[in-house]
Amino acid sequence: MDQRTDPRTDGRQADLHATLLAALGPAITGGEHPPGAVLRTDALAERFGVSRTAVREAVRVLESLRLVESRRRLGVRVRPREEWDVLAPQVIRWRMAGADRPRQLRSLTTLRSAIEPVAAGLAARLATPAQCAEVTALAMDMVATSRGGRLDAYLAHDIAFHRAVLRASGNEMFARLGDVVAEVLTARTRHGVMFPDPDPAAVTLHVRVAEAVRTGDAAGAERLTREITEGALRELDVLAP
Repeated sequence: MDQRTDPRTDGRQADLHATLLAALGPAITGGEHPPGAVLRTDALAERFGVSRTAVREAVRVLESLRLVESRRRLGVRVRPREEWDVLAPQVIRWRMAGADRPRQLRSLTTLRSAIEPVAAGLAARLATPAQCAEVTALAMDMVATSRGGRLDAYLAHDIAFHRAVLRASGNEMFARLGDVVAEVLTARTRHGVMFPDPDPAAVTLHVRVAEAVRTGDAAGAERLTREITEGALRELDVLAP
């Protein structure tokens, strides 16, 4: 079989590319390769034992995330931090895995505090009956999985709840931030920046938000969602100071 079309070869190349990306992304966002540092394709290929093709594929992904830029005869230069696509889920994930996690969590939770209450208020005005039913059902799922150390199940429902509210706002920009919220909530669970069981008061607030959305109480939905995000910031003061 022609090696170029052999699916086993393609699979190995994809694995090498993914392995290299998993090493380079966190190394850049974690400061091992600081802004201005130059990465040379041949050196990376030798260091990681991969082909230059695999390096180029990884670099293309890093370029799409605005972490690096390629320059002829110079190599691959790490961009200044302020140019990074900091809302890209992959960049968030890499930064959350590093020493910058507390600051990253606080920054993104502050962003949630600015966006999600407004989105909830809009959802109370604009949500369809089907969307109201979805938000309510997900709040009930959160209640059902909030005890007994069932954090993975709770996390899935928590993410789905916030995505549903953002979608119900009718604003496609807010809806797009569902990926960002998902990464924040996932990082809190995966990295232990959360109590063993969710705060009962926070769970109740989600139920009350769902009710406010269902009944068209925009002011209540906004106020209650702000209480949720402010509570998340207070948790960070304790768990990730």
